[in-house]
Amino acid sequence: MFGSGSSLQGDNEHGIDAKAVGSKAYRALYKKREQIYPKLVHGRFRALKWAAMVVLLGIYYITPWIRWDRGPHRPDQAVLIDFEGRRFYFFFIELWPQEVYYITGLLIVASMALFLATALFGRVWCGYACPQTVWTDLYIYVERLIEGDRNARMRLDKAPWSISKGARKIAKHALWIAIAAATGGAWVFYFADAPTLFRDLFTGTASVASYLFVGGLTFATYTLAGTMREQVCTYMCPWPRIQAAMTDAESLNVTYRADRGEPRGAHKKGASWEGRGDCVDCNQCVAACPQGIDIRDGDQLECINCALCIDACDAVMAKVSRPSGLIAYDTTINVKRRAAGEQAHYRFIRPRTILYALIFLGVGALMLMELANRATLDLNVIRDRSPPFVRLADGSLRNDYALKIINRAPETRTIEVSVSGLPNALLSSHHHHHSLHGRSGDGALLVTARPDGVVNARVHVTAPAGIAAGSHRISFDARDVRTGEHVASASAFLAGEAP
Repeated sequence: MFGSGSSLQGDNEHGIDAKAVGSKAYRALYKKREQIYPKLVHGRFRALKWAAMVVLLGIYYITPWIRWDRGPHRPDQAVLIDFEGRRFYFFFIELWPQEVYYITGLLIVASMALFLATALFGRVWCGYACPQTVWTDLYIYVERLIEGDRNARMRLDKAPWSISKGARKIAKHALWIAIAAATGGAWVFYFADAPTLFRDLFTGTASVASYLFVGGLTFATYTLAGTMREQVCTYMCPWPRIQAAMTDAESLNVTYRADRGEPRGAHKKGASWEGRGDCVDCNQCVAACPQGIDIRDGDQLECINCALCIDACDAVMAKVSRPSGLIAYDTTINVKRRAAGEQAHYRFIRPRTILYALIFLGVGALMLMELANRATLDLNVIRDRSPPFVRLADGSLRNDYALKIINRAPETRTIEVSVSGLPNALLSSHHHHHSLHGRSGDGALLVTARPDGVVNARVHVTAPAGIAAGSHRISFDARDVRTGEHVASASAFLAGEAP
């Protein structure tokens, strides 16, 4: 049905020679990746990137080891995603599965912060804080430490294999793998007690899942930061495509100021600068770029706004006694303004930045308000559907319910459970349930809720004979006997026609 003949026929219909398929001419449409050798530069942006790398890597590797006292019978790890206990701990904040909306809010806040930063400063996240950028920076540092800077690395790769070359390559890859293993190991520490899991990993007593995750993350880090690098940013990451919707002509980006730099060309010492631009066409900006692009070609999808080309160009401008800033954070519209003889200016307050800031502040304030007034008691009610009701011998009707009482406090609590909304209704329970221990003076059930625990109890609501057929709205109420904290959950009581 789908043989090669029909495929080649389709190709011929579009003007493609079937004989060219697989030939050198056809394969020439695809360009093989060229190895990029970023040159080390010095300057304020390179220093900022070093600082960002140290701080971010420090946060990542150290955070699982920070302790936070939450009292007895609770984990003391400051940041912990506890799947077994179904909790997420972040210092003084403890989130339960039912509170997933906090995670949703956090994602919205993070997205708006990223949108706002991009609208103002372009891909500043990509250049300084993206994990791919941070670990690639670290890998390049190791590579430069062992093999030398740009020219030395290029000579080493072109040189024939020798003991010296082999030793350098082995040392580099060994350090890369060690960093990748530390990265994978640090990640799994966020999901279990770090000191315990660290010991178990090295004594061979950790779970198979732990070793699989460490191995997978080790491979991913080594591959992405060591061998793929700029390909991840260009081909795998969706953000370069999305950012076009976040930016406009007023967004600050790493920009080659063509109004000042053109026409470019080599310059001899002592020669006049009249009738030409400041760019001496030295290509140092290209040599410094970890993405291997020429910033002078304008806005490009591959550019991560790391600003290393700014440092490289400023160093050259200083040597030729020209002002710095030929490459700088600037806006596209300002380049056009200066070229037209107009005054350049910056507009940080724009409709899109106002919108992103308002959403960021609004959702952030809502989350803080919810956290400040967060209840430590919750009640969920599930009504038994089969049978919908039971008619007892005296003509009364009974509905059955499953209650889930959630105690988020670190101490044992006595909870009073009652029902309202149905006149003369009686609330009762299965007398064998270990958490139920009698009634209060007004007939409510008393439940013992253990610290940080959930009480599952089956209860019955019985209505007297003569109740009207249909659905009746009722409310279950849970109240802490000591503190008075109260929570309610609505449900329905179903009644059938009298026989």
